[in-house]
Amino acid sequence: MTFYIPQDTSALAMGAESVARALQAAGVEPVRNGSRGMFWLEPLLEVQTDQSRIAFGPVSSKDIPSILDALDADPSAHSLYLGDVEQIPYLASQQRLTYARAGLGDPICLDNYRKLNGFTGLKNALTMTSQQIVDQVKDSGLRGRGGAAFPAGIKWQTVLDCDSAQKYIVCNADEGDSGTFADRLVMESDPYQLIEGMCIAGLAVGATQGYIYLRSEYPMAHKLLNIAIERAVEANFLGDNIQGCGKTFHLEVRLGAGAYICGEETSLLDSLEGKRGMVRAKPPLPAIEGLFGQPTVVNNVLTLAAISTILEQGAETYQNFGMGRSRGTLAIQLAGNIKRGGLIELAFGVTLREVVEDYGQGTYSGRAIRAIQVGGPLGAFLPESQWDMPMDYEAFAAIKAMIGHGGIVVFDDTADMAAQARFAMEFCAVESCGKCTPCRIGSVRGVEVIDRIVANKDRDNNLILLHDLCDTMELGSLCAMGGMTPFPVRSALTHFMNDFTGEGKGDN
Repeated sequence: MTFYIPQDTSALAMGAESVARALQAAGVEPVRNGSRGMFWLEPLLEVQTDQSRIAFGPVSSKDIPSILDALDADPSAHSLYLGDVEQIPYLASQQRLTYARAGLGDPICLDNYRKLNGFTGLKNALTMTSQQIVDQVKDSGLRGRGGAAFPAGIKWQTVLDCDSAQKYIVCNADEGDSGTFADRLVMESDPYQLIEGMCIAGLAVGATQGYIYLRSEYPMAHKLLNIAIERAVEANFLGDNIQGCGKTFHLEVRLGAGAYICGEETSLLDSLEGKRGMVRAKPPLPAIEGLFGQPTVVNNVLTLAAISTILEQGAETYQNFGMGRSRGTLAIQLAGNIKRGGLIELAFGVTLREVVEDYGQGTYSGRAIRAIQVGGPLGAFLPESQWDMPMDYEAFAAIKAMIGHGGIVVFDDTADMAAQARFAMEFCAVESCGKCTPCRIGSVRGVEVIDRIVANKDRDNNLILLHDLCDTMELGSLCAMGGMTPFPVRSALTHFMNDFTGEGKGDN
């Protein structure tokens, strides 16, 4: 029998290391895999038997002796027995493309990755011209998964068409939105997938150097990525003359320093250049003048990770998932006051209600759900009347909401939505790069105005002022930091006005 216990951040936070030590003390050396994304079951112990791969969870170190005894007798008799891990309903009903390998083995074992069809996409790409690779990405319908949802193929085409001796691929791994962990799970559970996607991107646009800009709060991802890159170089999947094709692509990890604004692509580029992270005016676009003034592809982890799947299985296969202009799958992250938090990968089109009620099983507190915030701290607060909206970029944009990076944060009926609106303005004030006045000053004034409204100080006029301030921030800010801060504020005012007037919580 082979035992698996995750080594990713979420599993470690839940006690996976003590479980691994307990197994070792019992004479069992477990494989340290990545999480499946079912965080409410972590630490999740998986055991490959002669019949199937079964799971137990959530497991603590004190459970190990009884689990080992049960494995010798009847595993299903153990109270933590979950059956075949692939048949757990939360996992079995997903449509996993990006996370198809997550949790299946040691994430930094190159042989394991190749056994699971890893580097097949790269090998296919090596037989194609740069334009053919870019055409595959365009035909797939892949849009940036970092929040802006810009078509990835069009961005790549722009960089390919630029005449420059030096081009770059930059992976935005500065995952800072509240309730998001999808990027981290890729890097900790399947890092070679990201490496492969970035190498394919380099071949597609003629870039020879890539950088992964990783948030400093992800030490495990940092460790695993560096090991994976080193092994990929040794196996000639990175470096000079990749697989004898005559092409070159080098890759490095660079750490951020805790600035939320560096998740914005131009601010990230400034930081990579050794400067203070400040938003750049556009144009010029980074695709034309990016890192060190050279043409640069900037995509986030999920976008680049999807590339290996597209080149492995073909653009048409990927395009067959989803709806409308939202093609492929979406990594949905369930967090906040939720009973079953974790990662879900599904085709675009699933509704919020299905995600939160069927997968999340309602709130952790057991109380009624009051609001759902989608897309991080700049996302709108959605009342129950909007939970049947399909998760589709255009559908959400039509109601002044956004899918963003796919993070979902759930609030129960005790939440004060006026306080949440104030937090949005305060968050912007703290994290603003300070370059433009609407964001830098508007967010500070926003906190003050909301305080006056809640305190019933000239409330009617201050409500008018708050709406005007939101208009100024949305239309006048240099980037989405200030431009989207009004989204949660306006949605709270529209759907939860009672919280601002002190008349009691409730949907208006």
